[in-house]
This record gives sequence, structure tokens and C-alpha cells, in this order.
Amino acid sequence: MISKIKNDLENQKGKILHFRFNGARNQIEEFDGSIENTYNFIFTVKTIGDKERIKSFTYSDILIENLEIID
Repeated sequence: MISKIKNDLENQKGKILHFRFNGARNQIEEFDGSIENTYNFIFTVKTIGDKERIKSFTYSDILIENLEIID
């Protein structure tokens, strides 16, 4: 399952996507960005907008639905 998620993310590399992250204490953060790199256990997203940052997530964040990617 994790390998399928990783392959799907590699195919989305460089595209502008919308992300919704369900953080601690029910805080929801939404942002636009593109997938920069995929590694063995994490992947990085470069955000777009006022605060350009690099954020990292695990593949399990997608699996347990803490992170949603909306095309």
C-alpha cells in the first residue's frame, strides 16, 4: 500500500496541488504546493504563496488520512 502511494506521488511531482493537513488538536491547514522529492520514508512539498516553505510528510500521513491531496 505504501509503495502505491509513493508511486502515485512520484507521478505528481512538479504539479501544483492543493493539500489539506489535519494536524494536532483538530487544526486543519490548507495550502497549495508541489511535490519536490520522494524519499524512502518521507516526501517533501514546496508551498506556494506568501510563505514559501518546504514541508515534509510521511506516506502513512496519506494512508491514515491526516493529509489529503486534492488535484
